Order: sequence, then C-alpha cells, then structure tokens
Amino acid sequence: NSTEIIQAKVPHTAARTLAEGEFNRLFARGLSSRAIAEGIEFVEAYRARHSENPRPESQAVIGKKFRPEEILEDLRNNPGVDTALGVPPGPNSGITIKLVK
Repeated sequence: NSTEIIQAKVPHTAARTLAEGEFNRLFARGLSSRAIAEGIEFVEAYRARHSENPRPESQAVIGKKFRPEEILEDLRNNPGVDTALGVPPGPNSGITIKLVK
C-alpha cells in the first residue's frame, strides 16, 4: 500500500463555511420534520444572514413556499452540497427555511 499526500490551498474560512452549510441542512431537515408532525402545509425560504453579494439563485428562492415532505426527501436524496429544489441553496448563501402558519 502506498499513501499519497496531496496538499491544496483552501480559504481560511473553509471549515466555518462547511460547518454552517451542514448545520443549515440539518436545521432544514429538523424543521421540515417538525412541520410534517404538526401538520403545517408549507415552509418558506428566507434570508437568515446578510450577504454583501447575494447570488441570483439565492435571491430567486427567497419567499418561495415548499412542502416540507419535498424538502426532507430532497435533502435525504442529495447528501452533498446541492439539492434538486435548491433549498438550502449551497454554502454561504444565508438562505434557510421557516415555518408558514
């Protein structure tokens, strides 16, 4: 067995960006599960953190309503950064979901 070491330069914020993105995914899963349990029909995407240069794809999802079952299934089926529905829309977006009552 040989072991190859590869070095790559990453931004000094990489660990924080990864952690925030994973937290947001888990938060969205938990909130979607809660919405389902409480019979709440929709969750809504909103900007939870300010962004100096918001991406168009992030802006496009703000205010959209989604069925929590769809969010939960999407997050389960797409374990990486990207989701089919675009919620959450990737690392550093500042977008998450909230309950709609």
